[in-house]
Amino acid sequence: MATTDRRPTLEQVAAAAGVSTSTASKVLNGRPGISRATRRRVEEAIESLGYAPTTGPRAGVAPLRVAVVFRTLADVYALRVLEGVVASAREHGIEVVVDVLDAGPADGDAAPLSTAWIRRQAAGDRAGVVLVTTQPTAAQRDLLRSLGVPTVHIDPVNPMDDSTVSVGSTNFSGGVQATRHLLELGHRRIAFAGGAPEFLPSAERLQGYLSMVRAGDGQVDDALVRSRAHTFEAGLAIGDELLELPEPPTAVFAASDSIALGVLASAQRHGLRVPHDLSVVGFDDSSAAASAAPPLTTVRQPVVEMGRVALRTLLQLARGERVDSHHVQLSTALVVRESTAPPAG
Repeated sequence: MATTDRRPTLEQVAAAAGVSTSTASKVLNGRPGISRATRRRVEEAIESLGYAPTTGPRAGVAPLRVAVVFRTLADVYALRVLEGVVASAREHGIEVVVDVLDAGPADGDAAPLSTAWIRRQAAGDRAGVVLVTTQPTAAQRDLLRSLGVPTVHIDPVNPMDDSTVSVGSTNFSGGVQATRHLLELGHRRIAFAGGAPEFLPSAERLQGYLSMVRAGDGQVDDALVRSRAHTFEAGLAIGDELLELPEPPTAVFAASDSIALGVLASAQRHGLRVPHDLSVVGFDDSSAAASAAPPLTTVRQPVVEMGRVALRTLLQLARGERVDSHHVQLSTALVVRESTAPPAG
């Protein structure tokens, strides 16, 4: 007995919204020239009927386009991730479309991760989405999954469940490496300058620091643990707070190079010499780390490779292939330069 495909069609969506099929198609694909009211009616019809496009890439066939969503592009980390994504996309003949959440106010239909935006990713020849340090809401995650949009996270903000595919680095191990280096130099009063407390990579680096301080007979002092943001300005403010303590630290492990550079600037304006009076370790090994004064000791994470791996993994998902791991962590390595030395005296 023959079965009937009961999936709603685009024609049914158009009829429910009171528009032509071509207009419904334009809304689905994000085309211009559609009024806000018409666009809203079509989206409501899509939602109520549970319509999902069937024009995505065929199994085993590489799609032509991938969307990459950044929280911001105003840092070296994001640009290096993009470098890796673009390099891998070029190898596979894929076009990269970049969206930025912090780019300023946008029309609701055009905003990254809006309902209309997600539906556009489910249509046509789009491979899926790479989310960089970006946390979608539960509703956004559910819609991505229900529409079958492959999604890979790079450095996810919050812990991911087993159904989520992510790429990052060994942040805990990196925190251990940085702190061990300072302990081996003889430091015992070591501070931690972190990013936002809810940002998972920074939290993992903090846990590596804490575990190593406890194991290495250092001082775990709440006054030495400060978290704010992954920016130079945050590092400058944290540095001022730490260096003005009655008993300041002799060393600082910063959760990013941007924070570490802010700490270096704070030390300079407090009249301290790095590393003679204060040792500083960063995290990332950005281009700014090697050119800092003094050159920054840091933990290298393979940011460009993270972008490459994320793109390759997304294409595997888009082709219906099995991925090697749902949570890939690439190794970190300590790079010793001139910003660390034994404590004075």
